Amino acid sequence: MSKKHEVFISVDIETAGPLVGEHSMLTVGACLVYQPEVSFSVMLKPISEKSVASALEVTGLTLEKAAKEGLLPADAMSKFGIWIDKNLPEGGVPVFVGLNAPFDWGFINYYFLKYLGNNPFGFTALDIKALFMGVIGCSWYDTRSSAIDKVVHPTQKGDHDALHDARYQAELFRLIYGLSKKSK
Repeated sequence: MSKKHEVFISVDIETAGPLVGEHSMLTVGACLVYQPEVSFSVMLKPISEKSVASALEVTGLTLEKAAKEGLLPADAMSKFGIWIDKNLPEGGVPVFVGLNAPFDWGFINYYFLKYLGNNPFGFTALDIKALFMGVIGCSWYDTRSSAIDKVVHPTQKGDHDALHDARYQAELFRLIYGLSKKSK
């Protein structure tokens, strides 16, 4: 059995609230973890009028702006799928990387399955928080991005722009994964 080439892709999303299928995914940002300049970003039209004010406030997005400027979800996810395929070498496998990956992956999975019928990432995701906890041996509470930053000292910060956050997460992943290699 040959080992497949894993391509780590940092993905971040911004949403109108926490409920997959009820609240809309409004933006997606992604980049290759080891080539963060190779990136993808898209705004999506809302799938419902439901929202949580604090979710919108933190991003500065509105349902109205997304409805006006966003792509239909099927078109957005199709473009994302094409971008993923374009950036995989032959035989390559995309690996979803996220900070609190279960949240972001849940929306991405739902949208890929609902609008395209398949998720190129499959049914798994690599969570940076869990990786950090395993490498450092800290508590779950100490996996907040602010606590991680104090250990690995990234040059970037998160700002709730999906693409900026994807690049920030890519840097966190590289730094933490590097620590895991040093501890061997």
